[in-house]
Amino acid sequence: MSLATPEVEGLLRELAPQVLGILIRRHGEFETSEDAVQEALLAAALQWPAEGVPANPKGWLITVASRRRLELWRSEVARRRREQAAARLAPPAPEPAPAVDDTLTLLFLCCHPALTPASQVALTLRAVGGLRTAEIARALLVPEPTVAQRISRAKQRIRASGADFGDAGEPKRHLLRMPPPAERPQRLAAVRQVLYLIFNEGYTASSGSSLHRVELTGEAIRLTRQLRDRLPGDGEVAGLLALMLLTDARRPARTRPDGALVPLAEQDRGRWDARAIAEGTALIAETLATAPIGPYQLQAAIAAVHDEAARAEDTDWRQILTLYELLRTLAPGPMVTLGWVVAVAMVHGPHAGLDRLAAAAADPALAGHHRVDAVRAHLLDLAGDHRAAVDQYRLAARRTLSLPERHYLESRADELAGPAGQSPT
Repeated sequence: MSLATPEVEGLLRELAPQVLGILIRRHGEFETSEDAVQEALLAAALQWPAEGVPANPKGWLITVASRRRLELWRSEVARRRREQAAARLAPPAPEPAPAVDDTLTLLFLCCHPALTPASQVALTLRAVGGLRTAEIARALLVPEPTVAQRISRAKQRIRASGADFGDAGEPKRHLLRMPPPAERPQRLAAVRQVLYLIFNEGYTASSGSSLHRVELTGEAIRLTRQLRDRLPGDGEVAGLLALMLLTDARRPARTRPDGALVPLAEQDRGRWDARAIAEGTALIAETLATAPIGPYQLQAAIAAVHDEAARAEDTDWRQILTLYELLRTLAPGPMVTLGWVVAVAMVHGPHAGLDRLAAAAADPALAGHHRVDAVRAHLLDLAGDHRAAVDQYRLAARRTLSLPERHYLESRADELAGPAGQSPT
């Protein structure tokens, strides 16, 4: 879809899950239907900019995808030399498209527990986000064949698992049904986690030369908005959307013109996206007042406290520490622990933070992680032990796979070491 205008791209990505849902409901077979929809999207991306968007773009895509699916079906029948069986199994005449939006159900399907997290991310971006394999590969910085293999294996696992969300006795071709009520909370948690993974990989790329991958953060926010529209009463979905908005609002100030990373305390807050901050703050304030508190809401509240401070020194670290204490109770984890350590240091002093960090570093999940070294370096710097801070900054730089992070950590080490390369005493 990269050949299309931004307006056409946006329309195609909005329509992609709707068209896919209709094809699956009409014909079944997720794999074949999804391939057909992708080809219809590509055809639209090539034709619509030159010929104009049709009066009924959704109907156009359904027609083209249905024709392509029939071609794929016939090709498979011919390959298997099952013409007689195919005659008996010929697809029925097209039915009117149901007036239902299957985006949420498709998200549940793409986050099937039989799939690995990497496959869930790839399949979600393709089936629900409408991205082509090449676009996903560029966004994730992995080879296109790797993405194609992940998607192919994901489809095979869905087929092998008989991912039929319908009730017993329904035809197996009707793949697209909501999971049973007992399974929905767990599956929804997986959907939220996948969307958060997509956002995080876009906001701070785990490897490569760029800190941001805007196409991923933008897609994660778009899909989470859709999820919020379909589940307006879910506090954690609202919290996730608020967290994304409040975090992404800082993106314009996170890098210098040369791509170098700018830490939060040094960012020009005038460059933050005020509209996104206002939307995210209002959303999390409303959600905290009306829904049971969850981890995404607490993370969004922490982000809101940062964003509401006009200057770094105005940050209400005591409130942030309180929120981290709650978060550690609800959803303990290594990154939560590191955030809590920093909050402890900002409230009670760097030595208190170093003591907590020493205990936290014993967690196997944090062993060898560059963020532990980076936090330790920062706290040592605040404590005045610049020589030790230099060593930790350089250790963190060696361990990270992100070039912008590496350059920032090396620059901090060089700055502390001074022109002679020796740390001040």
